[in-house]
Amino acid sequence: MPVTDALDTEQSTGSISTRPISILAEGVDIRYKVYEDRSFSARKLVSGGFAGRRAIEVHAVKSASFTVHVGEAVGVVGTNGSGKSTLLRAVAGLQSLASGSIKVRGEVGLLGVGAALKPSLSGYRNVYLGGLAVGLSKDEIDAKLPEIVEFSGLGEAMARPMATYSSGMKARLAFSISTLKVPDILLIDEALAVGDKDFREKSLARLNEIREQAGTIMMVTHNLNEIRQSCTRAIWLDQGELLADGAVDEVVERYEAAR
Repeated sequence: MPVTDALDTEQSTGSISTRPISILAEGVDIRYKVYEDRSFSARKLVSGGFAGRRAIEVHAVKSASFTVHVGEAVGVVGTNGSGKSTLLRAVAGLQSLASGSIKVRGEVGLLGVGAALKPSLSGYRNVYLGGLAVGLSKDEIDAKLPEIVEFSGLGEAMARPMATYSSGMKARLAFSISTLKVPDILLIDEALAVGDKDFREKSLARLNEIREQAGTIMMVTHNLNEIRQSCTRAIWLDQGELLADGAVDEVVERYEAAR
């Protein structure tokens, strides 16, 4: 849902706080149900199917509010199960809210290790599928293909099915495809953690280029060094609650001290 014109606060000073708002989250509350089995008996599970399973409500994000401006790169930190990925999916429009609202400006792209690539197809074919999915023409993809191959560093492996790739190779291809067309808001969920050192450095440099082009980045990663190197701001989630929102060093130090 687009941010309303009333929030279009860009001024001539150029400071972050006076740039247009790209993400506005107000009282975001996210709940969903999971099911647990009452018995681990294989016979009962086979004979009873899903009967008797108990529904448990997970309160993943609790009344979180924050504002992100154009040009910012925001890192979201927190332990496993703190609601980081759920929040990112909500900003992408892939997760429904129990209450509250999220408004975004422009196009949102979610990049994750589990990006929707086809394992049975070659790296080349996945580049074309990804490019078409973000609205590029075949000619535009043709022009960008050499750059993608060089950036990913996959070389001759691009001709092989993705099913033969390591997790790091898949992540490199996913990141390369995601930047075929830079969205207004790029969301990254643990996408850099599985690449090798050289590729992580290339990816961080690419993220800095995107930010300089006045895009907005919001990323989730357990690698705090990546947050420090590539983000201008950090948000700390703990068991769904937003505990801190501010300068990267300050928020990360508080998070590390609490672990």
